Amino acid sequence: MKASQIGVKGLNLIKKYEGLRLKPYLCAAGLPTIGFGATYYPNGTKVKLTDKAISEFEASTMLGEMLKHYEKSVDSFTRDDITQNQFDALVSFAYNCGVGNLKGSTLLKKVNKDPFDKSIRQEFLKWNKGGGKVLSGLTKRRTEEADLYES
Repeated sequence: MKASQIGVKGLNLIKKYEGLRLKPYLCAAGLPTIGFGATYYPNGTKVKLTDKAISEFEASTMLGEMLKHYEKSVDSFTRDDITQNQFDALVSFAYNCGVGNLKGSTLLKKVNKDPFDKSIRQEFLKWNKGGGKVLSGLTKRRTEEADLYES
């Protein structure tokens, strides 16, 4: 059966690396962020540092709403025979790096050519910079996404 919704492993990976912040803050790339790494609200409004705090329930609801966009995008970009773990890893990647970056990436090209190509791991690992600097947190996230993808 074709994966088209994120599974528990992917959701847990996103929550682990995004973390939960109920008040707006600046992320490593310098963008106002809230909840589980959201830089905008489900209605498309950008997060501002002056926004009011949200509850954990609101953050979880926002994440669920926003993930629909990423799930739909990954589903439309990828071949139909990828596994649930591959789908989850790609949704996590897209959530963190952006749908446009996934769509134009060598990572996606390799997935669509042969989802079991061993060089796909290296494509995940290339995306470990924020604000032009290598970030250890992103290196760990990309490694865990690649591990999930290959599992």
